[in-house]
Amino acid sequence: MHKIIMMMAVAALLAACHKESQEVAAPRPVWVMTVGAADHQVGGSYTGEVRSRYESNIGFRIAGKITERAVNVGDQVKKGQLIARLDPNDSRLNAQAATADVQTAQANLALAQSELERRQQLYRQQFISRSALDSYETQVKTAQARVTQAQSQAAVSHHQTAYTQLLADRAGVIGMIQAEPGQVVAAGQTVAQIYDLQTLEVQIAVPETSIDRLQVGDHAQVTLTEAAQAYAARIREISPAANNQTHAFDLRIQLLQPDPRIKLGMTAQVAFTQTNATQKIIVPATAVTQQGGQAIVWVITNNNQAHKRVVTTGALDETGVEITSGLQAQETIATIGVHTLTEGMQVQAVTPGPEVLR
Repeated sequence: MHKIIMMMAVAALLAACHKESQEVAAPRPVWVMTVGAADHQVGGSYTGEVRSRYESNIGFRIAGKITERAVNVGDQVKKGQLIARLDPNDSRLNAQAATADVQTAQANLALAQSELERRQQLYRQQFISRSALDSYETQVKTAQARVTQAQSQAAVSHHQTAYTQLLADRAGVIGMIQAEPGQVVAAGQTVAQIYDLQTLEVQIAVPETSIDRLQVGDHAQVTLTEAAQAYAARIREISPAANNQTHAFDLRIQLLQPDPRIKLGMTAQVAFTQTNATQKIIVPATAVTQQGGQAIVWVITNNNQAHKRVVTTGALDETGVEITSGLQAQETIATIGVHTLTEGMQVQAVTPGPEVLR
């Protein structure tokens, strides 16, 4: 009987050992990530539209009737190339009338000067008074002023004759035409729009939660929707006030590598990178827990053991939590399942795919 009891005890002990070995052989799976302190992504990725920095709305400087349009939408134009022409007859007649006014004013001036010379001789012979001579001198000065005025008006009229031709103010492509031959247009009315293809930009809207992290000159990468290639870019302009409709801040991202494949109106993705000397460590919010009023993360060692680490946290945003102290780059931490871990627990490290991280 005593021998049977001893055999049962040994069997129970062996079963317990076997169960413990099974638990050790099956460590708890936990999602992990390797902490990095490389270029920190700020502001996330934003969708924008390819625009031209210079979008010139051009029109005639005088009113008139269009007699010719020399370009069409999509045409490449050079600076100084003819876009459209007005009927020049009215401008020519105005210029001729202004020239005639100048000749009339010059004739009146010559007459006033001749009369002044005669009056000066009479004054020297003391036949007229000084006040009478002064009146003729005033007439000469008035005639001289009228000549100057007529000459200025004539110059304006001759310039307006040249204004009957609408010329391109820069090289680019015609993006829009709003007038046709036979149409009467007012001075300053938009006739065509020219886009400069050498200064392409991407316009995006950044929410107020991220605008403080961005500055003019920060580097960015632009990726087109239908192209895998990324283009280097930089922030050229940040609006000082939020848009009234979107309540976001409009940014202009300058493309540093012109490419003929980039077309106006294309959709583009803009991602910002910050390359400051002080690099940041950002971890997912799920990796940080609170114990005893302290923020902790679980560090996974090379032998797959979990050890808690007290850390100091910084800013929290959509990209994660900033760790300002207590954690070094290239260390491995648990990101999901941290609430089930205990000190020294053996774990099975699982790295989630990109589709999970997104």
